[in-house]
Amino acid sequence: MFRLTHFMQHLAQPAPLAPKRTPSGPVVIWNLLRRCNLTCKHCYSISANTDFPGELSTEEIFTVMADLQSFGVPALILSGGEPLLRPDIGVIARQAKNMGFYVGLSSNGTLINTGNIDRIVAANFDYVGISLDGIGATHDRFRRQPGAFAASLQGIRLCRERGVKVGVRFTLTEDNADDLPHLLDLLETEQIDKFYFSHLNYAGRGNRNRKDDAHHATTRQAMDRLFAACWRQIQEGRPREFVTGNNDADGVYLLFWARQQFPEQEAQLRARLAQWGGNASGVNVANIDNLGNVHPDTMWWHHALGNVRTRPFSQIWTDTSDPLMAGLKAKPRPLKGRCGACAYRDICGGNTRVRAQQLTGDPWAEDPACYLSDQEIHP
Repeated sequence: MFRLTHFMQHLAQPAPLAPKRTPSGPVVIWNLLRRCNLTCKHCYSISANTDFPGELSTEEIFTVMADLQSFGVPALILSGGEPLLRPDIGVIARQAKNMGFYVGLSSNGTLINTGNIDRIVAANFDYVGISLDGIGATHDRFRRQPGAFAASLQGIRLCRERGVKVGVRFTLTEDNADDLPHLLDLLETEQIDKFYFSHLNYAGRGNRNRKDDAHHATTRQAMDRLFAACWRQIQEGRPREFVTGNNDADGVYLLFWARQQFPEQEAQLRARLAQWGGNASGVNVANIDNLGNVHPDTMWWHHALGNVRTRPFSQIWTDTSDPLMAGLKAKPRPLKGRCGACAYRDICGGNTRVRAQQLTGDPWAEDPACYLSDQEIHP
């Protein structure tokens, strides 16, 4: 995850680079179930509105959480499918909070209503992220359900009105790029706290629909728009939390932006971005799926590292006998092609390895979604 607002605020108010802080453990994105009331076009878990056998029980989840706590995991993002379809979601969230975890809920928002908002508030989530793929009909088309946009927007409003920190997640494709300006307007009119801009990753239905991935020029235009919105709000003294994900070239692109806008700060920003280091799959980001399988992140469901029913997460995560995990944890990673020769690989960390693997079979090949030109990466 690239914290755009964080880095732009350092441009607005320069400060010395602090020593690097090593996280105590990875953030764990936990798919508690696979069932979902929607069948979204780019779903990485290929969820459906049916029960999937073999999912972890409440007690099994608590046992895993105890191991995660002792291992130093700071945050749990509870996801699905649609996590609100688990009857015990409130119990799980409250237990996680009592154990000291930062707890986020990743939802499509359509099931948040006046009948359950009290339970959502009582669960005391630190953050609720709701996915929108555009405005109105665009969103409904991606979600394959008429009225999905109106239902999700109502969920956002209910969270905001009850004091729950809520944000919007948006995945860019060629089919919804024109809706980005309207979504940015929606953030302001609805007073939404956070905007997570995701690039399409090639996993699940997203892999089958990768032909719709945003072309590089569209991606750059979207990033320019996002930079402008973030910088304007910082200048106006009301910064919103903008973050991006699934394309760590965003950090390098910000460096190029700053080179034009603040050339005197380029060196310090570059050092700050290198300290961030880009892609954290297999290092500071982990995934546990609905069956207890552990993956380097949510886009690697086709590659399991082990199962928490038979081996503690803490042992699975530190085991580098798996060649993929060994490579992800290596410094530098064994990158090839454009990524291996890139002058900015210390910033992006080789970007998202799953796209390379899905297209070539080699996780260390160049990332096809890097939108930087050959001239830019070889200054």
